[in-house]
Amino acid sequence: MKKFLLGVAFSAVLTSSAFAQTIGVSMSELDNFLTILRNGIADYAKEKGVEVQIEVAEKDPAKQLSQIQNFIASGVDAIIVNPVDTDATAAQSKIAADAGIPLVYVNRQPANLDSLPDNQTFVGSNEVDSGTLETKEVCRLLKEKGKGDGANIVVLMGQLNNQAARQRTQDIHDVIATDECSFMKIVEEQTANWYRTEATDLMNNWLSAGVEFDAVVSNNDEMALGAIQAMKAAGMSMEDVVVGGVDATPDALAAMKAGDLDVTVFQNAAAQGSGAVDAALKLSQGEKLGNVVWVPFELVTPENMDKYMGQN
Repeated sequence: MKKFLLGVAFSAVLTSSAFAQTIGVSMSELDNFLTILRNGIADYAKEKGVEVQIEVAEKDPAKQLSQIQNFIASGVDAIIVNPVDTDATAAQSKIAADAGIPLVYVNRQPANLDSLPDNQTFVGSNEVDSGTLETKEVCRLLKEKGKGDGANIVVLMGQLNNQAARQRTQDIHDVIATDECSFMKIVEEQTANWYRTEATDLMNNWLSAGVEFDAVVSNNDEMALGAIQAMKAAGMSMEDVVVGGVDATPDALAAMKAGDLDVTVFQNAAAQGSGAVDAALKLSQGEKLGNVVWVPFELVTPENMDKYMGQN
């Protein structure tokens, strides 16, 4: 797999004029993090003098495919897609390739990553790092709390048709499989589809059923926040449980500052957004990028959280 490493300063790489280009953007939905990503795309495109046509697929793969077809028919110079279903990206790649329009997947890794055409790429963060960083820190904190002889954890998964949810969950299992963290045992593992409200309901169900646990490991911050809400409503002390998430959203950092969230992982929405626009412009000008542009994940704890305030 050809790769191109994107640092935080990648957005400064493109110095040539955007030549009044137009980019079609299809967002899967606009939840907390994806709204930040969408704004990052729009703000950076404006800075570059690029026109963007942004549509929201509302979690409907068929609607997203139709949006891509409409972008092609309208004559855009490139397309950016935040996939609804990462397993359905081969069809999206084909229609863009057949039309000769460059396509950039952003944030959610397409299933056909290894077979992307030369004028297509993925801009995002390596999900092997996200869940690994989160779970290793949860493991460390549990040991620090004297739970190294045995600890129960519950896992909140994202949408199961999403590569990030599957990989972040696999990361949790992989960390637990190591000698260092083998004392951790998963007692519940269910999806809350990335949503805070669904995570609140799921946690309420677990608490009502008498599930006992020492840590909550969530595929994203929104679900972690929902779990926290349910636990606090039930009278649980947040000092007695370790809670982890991914994204480092403003709400998550506020929860960390309040002492409710113990760990999150910074996913750089601004760098993903600007990186996607830069990649779209480069591909439309005939440049070759390879099939991956990585934006590194970064561990966020109460000790370094101030560095990430306002970044997402």
